[in-house]
Amino acid sequence: MNKAYPTIIDQFCKFEQEKSDQLLFAEPVNGQYREFTWKSAGQEIRSIAAYLQNCGLNKGDKVAILSKNCAHWIMADLAIAMAGMVSVPLYPNITAIGVNEILLHSETKAIFVGKLDKPLEIRKGIPDDMLQISFPFYFNEGCLNWDDLVINTTPLIGIPTIDPHTLYCIMYTSGTTGNPKGVMHSFHTLSFAIHSFLKSNPPFVNETFFSYLPLCHVAEKMLVQNGTIFTGGKAYFVESMDTFAANLQFTQPTVFLAVPRIWEKTKEEILKKMPQKKLSLLLRLPIISGLIKKAIRKKLGLLRAKYIYSGASPINKSLLEWFAQLDIIIQEAYGMTENSALSHINRKGSTKFGTVGQSYPGVEVKLSVENELLVKSEASMLGYYKDPELTAAMFEDGWLKTGDEGVIDNEGYFTITGRIKDQFKTSKGKYVIPAPIESKVLSNPYVSQACIVGSGIPSPLLLCTLSEKAQTEERTTILDHLTNLLAAINNQLEHHEKIAKLIIVQDEWTIENGILTPTLKIKRKMIDELFQQYYMAWLNLQSVVTFV
Repeated sequence: MNKAYPTIIDQFCKFEQEKSDQLLFAEPVNGQYREFTWKSAGQEIRSIAAYLQNCGLNKGDKVAILSKNCAHWIMADLAIAMAGMVSVPLYPNITAIGVNEILLHSETKAIFVGKLDKPLEIRKGIPDDMLQISFPFYFNEGCLNWDDLVINTTPLIGIPTIDPHTLYCIMYTSGTTGNPKGVMHSFHTLSFAIHSFLKSNPPFVNETFFSYLPLCHVAEKMLVQNGTIFTGGKAYFVESMDTFAANLQFTQPTVFLAVPRIWEKTKEEILKKMPQKKLSLLLRLPIISGLIKKAIRKKLGLLRAKYIYSGASPINKSLLEWFAQLDIIIQEAYGMTENSALSHINRKGSTKFGTVGQSYPGVEVKLSVENELLVKSEASMLGYYKDPELTAAMFEDGWLKTGDEGVIDNEGYFTITGRIKDQFKTSKGKYVIPAPIESKVLSNPYVSQACIVGSGIPSPLLLCTLSEKAQTEERTTILDHLTNLLAAINNQLEHHEKIAKLIIVQDEWTIENGILTPTLKIKRKMIDELFQQYYMAWLNLQSVVTFV
């Protein structure tokens, strides 16, 4: 084994000995925090690993995890690895059909089932003959009981010998386009990534993490799960999105990650309690300013936060600047499932808003002739499971094709200008890149979500949902405001990019209605499926801005 990059199991076993009685996980269940030390968690992990080995499964078999974030999610993942098997993490809001497709495609032999909103509905996708083990606190009928298995199974002892280049997990991408793909990662690819990440940031010492984004997503897995295990930290969990604010405030993490949509919602919540005009006035007063900033950070749960990140999709520069006035400096990071989320980061103390930062140590980067970012590192995936052709198409002479286009400045900071797949051609034969236009739109306080569409029609359309602030205004005020916004944006665009109509969609785009991915990115394919039949009719509307 390459001793420079110990595996996640090596690191767990190390801290299991060094920090045996120290807190590892704290999980709220019905408002009460259940705590696990390194030692107590280790005993459960080792017993479950032994059970997996004893129940007829073989080394290299696939074992899935279907649950929202909880302490036993990470324990299950570690138990699967310790048993010499491969974890297949699933999104907890997946459909029964989606579950079935992935379980069959991955050839999964057993599944851990835990915290779910609609367990009976989702579990219909699990084959009847598949071994199912239920997490404590969220028992699912018809499953084996985790606690019973722990009590009745002699735990593994010692440090398992793991070849770092063997398959560790298959992470199925949520995907803004197309079907999920099974991204294969070894222990080494993820170990290299966390090692490089830690080299790019000040020392992580006894850090407190807050886990709420799906652990099956590469960003949460790398920062929260690997960050906790590799550095000997501790992780607190959210109980539900209804208790998110209270749980975050209680935890006061020192490391925090959010996706852009959450930062947008957070800003809206702050401004509901303190309008921008009043906030701006108070922030200009020397002593009061400091007190206001501290009070807001404490209320948000970010008073102790030393490292604050945004990832998963591009964040608007104006939003970063807005939070900076509160002394909340958000470090935007960039990566993808296929490279263990290891590509670029804005380092603490040298953030450049509007960019995703500089490349990590050990990551080579260059732009193709089409300005697509290509990356190369030891964190790149082994490939897509059962899809060598698609795997080959993702690489160009060993360089991973990100699908993101942009520019690299003379200091190595990368600015994303759009996704190649998001480009569309109007019926006039001109290409439109949505991302830069959407960024201009999203800086407006009346707009909550925005999506530029127009494939196959003469001119682009802008679809958007309204912010909470806008929803309190009269309809005529909204129409006037957005008409002026559209005119101002069109003045900055090339002729073929100019937006013909702005369409206000009444219902918010959410995970539940299928328009957002689990990390809150817009599924453009779904937008087209829902609305494409109306595009030409909307183009022919008399009004420039219309509610639909």
